Amino acid sequence: MNLMQRDTFFLLAYCGLIFFLSSQSKLIDTPLDFPNKDKLIHATAYAIMGYAAWSAFRHHIEKHVLLALVSVLFASMYGVSDEFHQSFVVGRDADVWDWLADTVGASFMVAVLYYRRSRTI
Repeated sequence: MNLMQRDTFFLLAYCGLIFFLSSQSKLIDTPLDFPNKDKLIHATAYAIMGYAAWSAFRHHIEKHVLLALVSVLFASMYGVSDEFHQSFVVGRDADVWDWLADTVGASFMVAVLYYRRSRTI
């Protein structure tokens, strides 16, 4: 398996994991409880997706500005589809604030990757 295949596999596998978790009526409770904990979880999960998208798409997109935009757009649109999917799962619902947290998490990670890449050129 070459690097491009590995990166693409990781992105697709991570999308599959998100889909699987979104299909569950109830997720395991985490030990710490604080207001809007779920938004932090969403942002973290989609920061990882932003990284995975950047890694997969970098093999096809040379311009880093375009790579950043496509990576964030992919993660954000997957977040939309995830919220739509959850609207059909008993015990779950679609929440625009969750989608916003998804997009913020992906945007943050991609901004870090973009900044890091621009510093090495």
